[in-house]
Amino acid sequence: MPEIRNYTLNFGPQHPAAHGVLRLVLELDGEVIERADPHIGLLHRATEKLAETKPFNQSVPYMDRLDYVSMMCNEHAYVMAIERLLKIEPPIRAQYIRVMFDEITRILNHLLWIGAHALDIGAMTVFLYAFREREDLMDCYEAVSGARLHAAYYRPGGVYRDLPDRMPQYQESQWHNKKDVERFNRNRQSSLLDFIEDFTKRFPSYVDEYETLLTDNRIWKQRTVNVGVVSPERALQLGFSGPMIRGSGIEWDLRKKQPYEVYDKVDFDIPVGVNGDCYDRYLVRIEEMRQSNCIIKQCVDWLRANPGTVMIDDYKVAPPPREVMKSDMEALIHHFKLFSEGYCVPEGEVYAAVEHPKGEFGIYLISDGANKPYRLKIRAPGFAHLSAMDEMTRGHMIADVVAIIGTQDIVFGEVDR
Repeated sequence: MPEIRNYTLNFGPQHPAAHGVLRLVLELDGEVIERADPHIGLLHRATEKLAETKPFNQSVPYMDRLDYVSMMCNEHAYVMAIERLLKIEPPIRAQYIRVMFDEITRILNHLLWIGAHALDIGAMTVFLYAFREREDLMDCYEAVSGARLHAAYYRPGGVYRDLPDRMPQYQESQWHNKKDVERFNRNRQSSLLDFIEDFTKRFPSYVDEYETLLTDNRIWKQRTVNVGVVSPERALQLGFSGPMIRGSGIEWDLRKKQPYEVYDKVDFDIPVGVNGDCYDRYLVRIEEMRQSNCIIKQCVDWLRANPGTVMIDDYKVAPPPREVMKSDMEALIHHFKLFSEGYCVPEGEVYAAVEHPKGEFGIYLISDGANKPYRLKIRAPGFAHLSAMDEMTRGHMIADVVAIIGTQDIVFGEVDR
């Protein structure tokens, strides 16, 4: 008989399957995991402390860097916290735009998740398919904010600007001839809303393609069914949220249970799992993409029919339009004061949470009446999920650790903060 030895093994922190700088110390009995000890803090950027040294409005772009796959959802929670302390409400059109971009962000997040998760487990093609669709949605980000990744589009009081009337066009180059460019630009001839509507019509068939590749694939099922099972009771005790708790069969979604913005005005369903394993969490996220697509359609229809302002007209909080600022001394002073020292937020404390693609993302904010937060605490969903790593991996093989990290959908910017 070969001798079986106990090993202590380092997994990460620079392993591509570790989804960031996660260092897992695995105690193994042969190839079976006895204990998994996650070590974090290798990406620590002191986001909360830095936000306490800056005026409120200057930390909005910093929220994008927390979870750099779900940018606008992070901004949303922070901006909502400031609005609640200031007791202001953004215009209804801005609320619809926010909801639409929250759902675009959810699809963006789940596309990267399904691509990376499948790649970790050994399916190559899905990654390329998912990034094809991400490209279109990244163009929507770029059209409204000028940036493909870190948008800084949500602002206290509304959004940075209204939706553009035209989409950026592809140009001829040494890689793309005239015929290619005409094909690429076919659905970019009109406004951003038309482009998004065109995407919502195409997207369900793309999700069908992912399902064809994975859902009944026997290798995929062997790698995910009965792996990382979490019971509904345990999911609650561990502080799970988002697809992690819904995969265990608990119908908890802040968009339904504690509606914010206009989520109570749109129609959608909450998908839930049955077994609480990696496969169920995969099915939940697949269905979430379809539901998000449905919400985006409803927002597009509403936005088309209801023009209006997208920012409150209080120049103490929102900057005046540039053409006014160039000609009016008062507006210039407002603009200068706003971007140099910001605004003072009334004393008080607030917790604002959004249904982030990964779970409940919350901002706990304390103001002492100054122009910067007295205390900022971020409730990151990935942090609670990572703390269950030991429990979820125990008794599984090393290869299953990769599947479990994938199913948790961890991004380290928010875990390490």
